[in-house]
Amino acid sequence: MQGTAAPLAVLGRLVASMLLGAVVAWIYQRTRPASDTSSSLAVTLVLLSILIAMVTQVIGDNVARAFSLVGALSIVRFRTVVRDTVDTAFVIFAVAVGMAVGASHPSVALGGIVVVGAAAWFMTRGQRALAGEAGAAAYLLQVRVGLGHDVDSLLGPALSAHARTRRLVSMVTAKQGMAIEVSYRAELPSEQSAGELVKALNRVEGVESVSLNLETTEER
Repeated sequence: MQGTAAPLAVLGRLVASMLLGAVVAWIYQRTRPASDTSSSLAVTLVLLSILIAMVTQVIGDNVARAFSLVGALSIVRFRTVVRDTVDTAFVIFAVAVGMAVGASHPSVALGGIVVVGAAAWFMTRGQRALAGEAGAAAYLLQVRVGLGHDVDSLLGPALSAHARTRRLVSMVTAKQGMAIEVSYRAELPSEQSAGELVKALNRVEGVESVSLNLETTEER
């Protein structure tokens, strides 16, 4: 990139990076389970595409300016922990799209969106198909436990016995701090297992309530 780009060209690149960043965010939300997606990360993907396009245009071919910007931007840190390696891949995806647009290579950004989007879609469909063939169904499990109990040791045996997989979604206090409400995303092999899990948890001393809801395809 030589010289200084015309203001309209700069604006056009930033608008293009915003639109393509929105496509990246849309792919992220459509190919990830609802329980695994973050609305703040979706917004971050759009803003990141625009910011990287801006940085790329500021740097141009000036190596000294590139090192200066690296030093200036090194103070920026993500305060939210990225929970999944796939989320990290989408962050890198947004960076690559913004850099391609900022460097006047929109064809690279468009090609990347098509290929990465198709790969994410097909792999997500494949994972859901395998889960369906195995007979597993995803449930949202919410359990309220009295204060003073170790949640993992209290619920672990019943969950291990009846759930194929489980992942902690949230843990909050309830009843003015007198109880803990824990939410899991669990995959159960059958509807019979769902009933057995609820019965097993209700028999555990210290468990105050149990709620188990089947996740719909849209939620997942």
